[in-house]
Amino acid sequence: MTDKPWLQHYAEDVPAQIDLGQYRSVVDILEQACETFRDRPAFENFGTTLDYAELDRLSRNFAATLQAKGLAPGDRIAIMMPNLLQYPVALFGALRAGLVVVNTNPLYTKRELRHQLVDSGARAIVVVDNFAHVLEAVKDEVPVEFVFTTAIGDMVNFPKGALINFMLKYVRKAVPAYRLPGSERLLDAVAAGEKLPLRKPDTGFEDIAFLQYTGGTTGVAKGAMLTHRNMVANMLQAKAWLGNLSDGEEVIITALPLYHIFALTANCLVFMSLGGLNVLISNPRDSKNFLKVLSGVPFTAITGVNTLFNALLNCEHFDKLDFSHLKLTLGGGMAVQRAVADRWKEVTGVTLVEAYGLTETSPAACINPMDLEAYNGFIGLPISSTEAAIMGEDGQWLPTGEVGELCIRGPQVMKGYWQRPEETAKVLNEDGWLRTGDMAKMNEDGFFKIVDRKKDMILVSGFNVYPNEVEDVLASHPKILEVAAVGVPDEHSGELVKVFIVKKDASLTEDEVKAYAKENLTGYKRPKFVEFRDELPKTNVGKILRKALRAESEPAEGEEGAA
Repeated sequence: MTDKPWLQHYAEDVPAQIDLGQYRSVVDILEQACETFRDRPAFENFGTTLDYAELDRLSRNFAATLQAKGLAPGDRIAIMMPNLLQYPVALFGALRAGLVVVNTNPLYTKRELRHQLVDSGARAIVVVDNFAHVLEAVKDEVPVEFVFTTAIGDMVNFPKGALINFMLKYVRKAVPAYRLPGSERLLDAVAAGEKLPLRKPDTGFEDIAFLQYTGGTTGVAKGAMLTHRNMVANMLQAKAWLGNLSDGEEVIITALPLYHIFALTANCLVFMSLGGLNVLISNPRDSKNFLKVLSGVPFTAITGVNTLFNALLNCEHFDKLDFSHLKLTLGGGMAVQRAVADRWKEVTGVTLVEAYGLTETSPAACINPMDLEAYNGFIGLPISSTEAAIMGEDGQWLPTGEVGELCIRGPQVMKGYWQRPEETAKVLNEDGWLRTGDMAKMNEDGFFKIVDRKKDMILVSGFNVYPNEVEDVLASHPKILEVAAVGVPDEHSGELVKVFIVKKDASLTEDEVKAYAKENLTGYKRPKFVEFRDELPKTNVGKILRKALRAESEPAEGEEGAA
């Protein structure tokens, strides 16, 4: 593509292209940060802080132990834990040994864990005690040879407050019994590495850094091969875009799990390169403790998904927090709703900037300008060194304003899916264009707007209905906390719209919902079915699972019509 209208809307200090020569690998990001900011705090969790010098020493020691056990560059190691201080130690230890990190959701079922460990061929795993019983159940069916276990409180300095001590004691009591013969405690492995040599592997830009699994909600989970080049590029792209951040001064709230690509790149790597502090939230659903953490640190940045921001806004006393240091609020992972963005700006005084990305793009592809005055409904502009285009069903590029599939090209686009060349070929062409599966359009200024996921689109009597639009409208109703829209089968119109709603006000009725929809949506977009729920099914990062709701709404075999 030669026409890039978005470039004219870049901030003055944002380059059209990034310089990939600043780092040789993800390890280089760590090592430079540790050298430059040795005495600065790097990660904090449960009131305990790990500075850059300690992170350097502990990760180096773990890397030495991994090498001593015979793990070689390119071998895969799974890390199965929530946001704890042990995560960056295990992460960077593995990368410094030349291994490929397989980030693993600690809430995986036996089936999901078995699939990921077998598919990746992981030779080692680091797992928190709370989830080790799941590993035990599949251990004989997976290729894992080395198991490192750890407890939630292993790196917490005692004594701490009564609340933290009680929580850790309770969590320990709640750990299901497990038996993993031959396993080793992570901290013992780290301590043993102190006396072992570390051979620095010859890690190249095209070597794989992460197998980041995706697609588990839409089919068999596939490992996106993210190279050191992909990750370094996206870190540099995001860092260049974010602009007004200062070395050694930033404090970012990391409530999304680091095993998810959003927090891994945007929080961990970007803010490490700045010498910033990542305040790790192990359980963001524990609103009482979450608010206590927020009240105790002068945070300058926070990332999240729409449901996280919405939950915070509905927490008692959130509006009493000190937001005077807050510079950046970045939303991604799912569509940001106008009602949530407007209220966030009202409460915090800071614009909730929407970004767009995928696991396959490491993840950032488009971000709104940092000086945006208010929510604009767009996912933003393609970031530095990134091209975006809208493709029709026939593979041809569509003109400005037309809806088609969003395609992305840039140095952050994955190498492909691990051992799945056919799946890779479906989404990645020879010219490096990635088909995202998202329906979008571009305006004349180069701003992109997601209309919806291709597979989530509802077809009512030949008319396209995009769930995001229905959800966005209903979410602005003062009595609605959360909403999800899906299509359900109908013998007359093909599909009809059904909404699942979590009430903010118990007095809300189906008639009120339909009346509000009638006032704000054209006929075929209005929900014909309304179901109230106590909660909506979500992924580990809080993304609403429309697929699960759609499956529940489909008629059983032999039934007719919509559920």
